[in-house]
Formats: sequence, C-alpha cells, structure tokens
Amino acid sequence: MALIDESTAPAGVRKKGAVQGGDWAQRLVAALSASHARALVVLFLLSCAVFAPGFASLQPMDRDEPRFAQASKQMLETGDFVDIRFQDEARHKKPVGIYWLQSAVVAGAEALGVDNARATIAYYRIPSFLGAVATVLVTYWAALAFVSPGGALLAGAFMAASILLGVEARLAKTDAVLTATTVVMFGSLARLYLWRDRIIPAGTIAAFWAAFALSILVKGPIGPMVVGLAGAALSVRARAVGWLKGLRPGWGLLLTALIVAPWFIAIAMKTGGAFFDESVGKDMLAKVGSGQEKHWAPPGFYLLAFFGTFWPAAVLTAIALPLAWRWRAEPWVAVCLAWVLPSWIIFEAVPTKLPHYVLPLYPALAIFTVKVMELGEVGPHRPAAVPAALLIPFIPLGLLIGLGIAGHQLDGVPPYAGMPGMLVATLVAVWAWLAFRRGAVIKTAVLAIAASLVLSASVWGLTQPLLRALKLSPRLAEAVTSIDCPSPQVVTVGYREPSLVFLVGTDLAMASDGQAAAAFLDGPGCRIALVEARAEQEFLASLGEMGKTPRLVTRVPGFNINGGRKLDVGVYVTGE
Repeated sequence: MALIDESTAPAGVRKKGAVQGGDWAQRLVAALSASHARALVVLFLLSCAVFAPGFASLQPMDRDEPRFAQASKQMLETGDFVDIRFQDEARHKKPVGIYWLQSAVVAGAEALGVDNARATIAYYRIPSFLGAVATVLVTYWAALAFVSPGGALLAGAFMAASILLGVEARLAKTDAVLTATTVVMFGSLARLYLWRDRIIPAGTIAAFWAAFALSILVKGPIGPMVVGLAGAALSVRARAVGWLKGLRPGWGLLLTALIVAPWFIAIAMKTGGAFFDESVGKDMLAKVGSGQEKHWAPPGFYLLAFFGTFWPAAVLTAIALPLAWRWRAEPWVAVCLAWVLPSWIIFEAVPTKLPHYVLPLYPALAIFTVKVMELGEVGPHRPAAVPAALLIPFIPLGLLIGLGIAGHQLDGVPPYAGMPGMLVATLVAVWAWLAFRRGAVIKTAVLAIAASLVLSASVWGLTQPLLRALKLSPRLAEAVTSIDCPSPQVVTVGYREPSLVFLVGTDLAMASDGQAAAAFLDGPGCRIALVEARAEQEFLASLGEMGKTPRLVTRVPGFNINGGRKLDVGVYVTGE
C-alpha cells in the first residue's frame, strides 16, 4: 500500500515522495498498515510497550497526581461519589469524571480480591493508561481523513512515541483521557468539513457528542473551548456556519445534557453552588489572571517546550510547519490550523502554564506533519533541516548524561542498569539523523519511534526505580508500616506532600511546626511523627518539656522534587 496519496497534494507542490526510492522502512510501514485491523493492533502493542515500563514502580508524583488519587480513594472510603475532597478540604477544581473512572477501577480491583488496592497508585493510573492508548488509536482514525493508512499509522505512532503522552499515561490525572476525547472530536469535525459532499455516518456524530460530554465531565471547558474555537475558525474561513448543521447540534446538546447535567445539578445542590464559585471563580480565573501555584511562564513557553515534549517527531513538525502558510488555502491545512492555532494562542497568553495543557493539540500536529511528509516536503532540502534534526539524538543523549549525574548526586551512584539502554536509544537516534541527511524521511521516523521505545524502557523501566532519593514518600510509608504498634496515628511536619497522605492514610495529620508535632505525639496510643530536620530541634525540645522521650526508628533522606531541595526526615514513635 503506497504511503503517498498524491491526489490530495496542494496545487504546485512537486511530488517528491516521502523518501527517495523504496527502502525497508517504507515496506515495513506499508506491511503494517495493509489493513485497518493490523494497523490498530500494531499501534495498540506499540502503545503498551512504550507506556508500560515504570507504570507500577513510579512513585506517586506530587502534587497533582496524589491529589486526584486521594480524592478518588476518599470517595470509596465515604461512599460519597458527588462531592470531591482531599482530606477535609473541598477539592472543587475539576469535574468528577476522572474520579469516577479511578474509583471504578479500584473498586473493581478490590472486588477481584486485590490486596491493598486503595493504596496502590498503579490502579488509579489505569484510566490514564487507557486514555493514552485510546489517543493513539483514535489519532490513526482521525488521520485517515487526511492521509493514507500508512501515514495514519505513522501519525498514531508519533503520538505513542511522544514524551508528553508517555508521561501522562503514567499519571493518575485528567489529561490523557481528555486528549482521547478531543481527538475523537477532531476526527469527526475534520470529516464533516473535508467531506461535505458525503454523508457522515450517524456513529461518527454520536461519537463526537459522547466525547464532547465526557470531556466536560473530565476537565470542564477545555474540550468545548478547543472544538468551539476550531469550528468558529473554519466557519469564518467558509464564510458560513451551515456546514455545522451536520453535527446535529439539537440532539447532540440534548445528549450532552443528559450525560453531564445529573452530576452538575447534584454538586450544586450538595455544595450550595460553592463548587462553581471555586472551580470557575477561583481556580480557572486564577490561572487566567496570574501564575497559579508558581506555574507562571512567559508567552512562548509551549513553543520551546514542544521540542522536548513532542520528541521525537517535534523537529519534523518544525520543518513542516512553515508550509502551513504557503498552503493555507488547502482545506486540510485549514482544519489542522483551526484546531491548533486559536487554542495555542490562548494557552500561551494565559500566565499559568504547564506542559500538558497543549497535549490535546498534538494529534493535529502529528497528522499535519505526516501529511507534509507524504507530500515529500519534509527532508534535508528544507532550510536548516539537517542541523535541526540533531534534536533527535540530542534528547536521549541529554537524558543519558542528565540522569547519570542526577543519580550520582542524589544517591551516590549512577543508575547503571538503565544507562546501556539510553546509550542504545542515542545510537538509534543518531542512525535516524543519518537517514534524514540522506533524505530517507520515513526511515528517520521509524528509527526515531524505535529510539523512543528503547528510551522508555531504559528511563522508566530501569533508571527510574533506582532513583531512591526521589521516592521519599514511599520510603516514609514503608517506615511507618514497619513499626509494630496497633493502629498508629501519624503526624508529619516539614514535609507535607499529598503523596504522603495517599500512602500513609487519609487521617495523616499535618503539623504546622515542631511544637505542634510534639503536642500530637503527647496524645494516647501509638503515635508516629515524621519530622524533617529543620523542625527537629523544636520538636525534641517541646517533647522534653513534656517529659517524653520518643524513640528514633530511622532516618529517611531524600529529595523533594517540588521544593527542589534535599530533605532528611526522622521517624519517631511513642506508645509502642
């Protein structure tokens, strides 16, 4: 099956072909995309191979992930599946969708007899894992509106290989699921706009509205914003809005209301409208007005981050993008730009920035890149393309050096188990660069995807478990569990990360200072205090005044990623 569909080439484009002559990479892509079923199986297996390493061994990553997981755990503990809480604090920031998905998975694991499922972060990550796999598969489906099956396979593989989607697949948060829903909407909208001379199947329209509703339950207005801006931009281009009638908005909005309204009504009644005041009036407007939780960055942040977060395809996208202006009259270009550009501008303008905010836009960029590759316009003939393509080996080389240094500085020994694999990934990426120099762009893509697969196994599967200094909360939780005393009550001071609450328990007390921690330890029963070194002198002095001498069980040194500093936590116990 040919990779190149020249019938859709823009007028005046010289049809060079994706590579100069056939090679093993072209034949491989053609063979793997010979049928839709085969292509989907390949993408499913690739996704699992990239996303699985480190999935269970990665510690709860502060701060967002354990906040989501802990709130889901408390739903199971209390039986309240309407309100969202972190300990005693209302968590009125996002709608309930991801919490329901996580709770359902954990409840299912418990029903199957899994021991300690509620305190095992991997089960809370399963919706994200499935959302990331779904993103890859529906990217293939969406891409078929633009490119050949071989090109669609590459577009899906680019998403599977991307660093950012790989990260989100391993975190119990909203973004992988949100991205899957937005790709369904993108593929449906693209078909409606590009195939206006055809009848769009009712299933495609139903999928659009189901994804639209789920996106609202998962992350509120983000999904509707992206698709709404894209629809508006395309309507301005077409100087008409009639084509949107194909979405059947009447029954689509009714379906959306039936799906989302019950919970929104329930939370409004339960909180007296406080959820909307908090989520819209404070959380969302705070992100728009200032850099929330120290996540401020200037405009241009996402553009710079893109080269790392969308590796290894990012540099190919950068080479392809200048052609978007030249080909702006082409409908397929207009659809991609309408999906990406308006929302990207808004994300860049908002002061609060996190890399994953733009993830729902990446599938359109992957499809655009592959389309330009099919037309033969990505290659060494493009200005500065050959030196720019050095980014492909630079990322794995940088991780090899950076993680080696980090392991040595934090744990006293480099993560030797993962370093050979990172070296192999670097060498494969160099091979990809050499192939690009020769104009073998499909070979470049295949090799870059292979490098990402090796890198994922090396970084997540072999290197990450060895970075013990970063696993402060799991090691403290292990220390608490190792103490032989009945029903201990635990307090922490100086180290207050949500991951510790998730792993130790919902009742974990958070002391404001050493004196407050000492007062907690003065209570009845078995009591454990986790005391960071800076609060230790005050803690011990206060206990001395009370006539108490706690036993120091162990010390747990580590590195707090969020604080960016080394910590040393003493584990004390009384009333054994």
